[in-house]
Amino acid sequence: MTEPAKKHINLALQGGGAHGAFTWGVLDALVADGRLVFDAISGTSAGAMNAVVMVDGLARGGADGARQHLENFWKAVSREGSGNAADVFNRLMGFWDLPSPLAYFQHLSNLVSPYGINPLNINPLKETIGGLVDFANVRASTGPRLFISATNVRNGKIRIFTGKDVTADAVMASACLPYIFQAVEIEGEAYWDGGYTGNPALFPFFEDRGSDDILLVQVNSLRREDIPRSATEIVERASEITFNASLLRELRAIDFVNRMIAENRLDAKKYRRNLLHRIDATTALASYTASTRLDTSWRFFEELKTAGQKAAKAWLKTHFDDLGERATLDLRHEFM
Repeated sequence: MTEPAKKHINLALQGGGAHGAFTWGVLDALVADGRLVFDAISGTSAGAMNAVVMVDGLARGGADGARQHLENFWKAVSREGSGNAADVFNRLMGFWDLPSPLAYFQHLSNLVSPYGINPLNINPLKETIGGLVDFANVRASTGPRLFISATNVRNGKIRIFTGKDVTADAVMASACLPYIFQAVEIEGEAYWDGGYTGNPALFPFFEDRGSDDILLVQVNSLRREDIPRSATEIVERASEITFNASLLRELRAIDFVNRMIAENRLDAKKYRRNLLHRIDATTALASYTASTRLDTSWRFFEELKTAGQKAAKAWLKTHFDDLGERATLDLRHEFM
């Protein structure tokens, strides 16, 4: 019996803290399905972590290796894991449990600066991913090409780390929330979270030699029905809007080029049609606030993984045959 031909695809993985466990579930199901070849992966923050762990796992042991490696990573960063990356969040957020108003105000001056509340720049997450991922193996891999986004602090521009530049520092730069971690210094430049400028970046695919199909795994809600009223709700929603802004701009640009090609106003030999698809965590995360991005419990991770697996299987059942033929994400609806 002849094995059916596999289809090639690019992956675009959003960042979203602990909500990246939903993406873990998506990747687990896509890899287990076995019908897809991943040409390239663009990832930001938690998306970048999922990406490098997956590529390392594929290089080590194929599909089974990738699935196991992803599980090992999320177990390690969970509150119950041996890596216990949650320690740093507990220390940084511990001021809420201060015993007296005086102690609170003494800490308030350093509240928004990690240089004050974390002067030693302790980041167990870097230790975890540096110990788990063989970055030399990742850079030498013939598997999916990686594009890791970070934001240059000085000029506000996006930087894409790819090829030989994919390192543990690059991943930490992509995940560097400036209110929690000190800027990551690489080659004399300082970097913050890539979500400010590309969450995730889609433009690296435009000139890449791989597939025209881009599957976006989105964990930041574009729309929420309730109007935020409390200070916490306002900050959370403002953060979501900020971290989706660059993505919406790229979706608009892709839609424009696709329409110009379809109307023969651009030369299809010089410009590339991109077929967008999406697996969206909005339904799975509807009952959770944005603040649960800091929930590092294994129970929460498992819940999101299961939701991601379910969403990926449903998407494959509905849209696998569309790959290479047509887009399944209505871009105009997303940004209009």
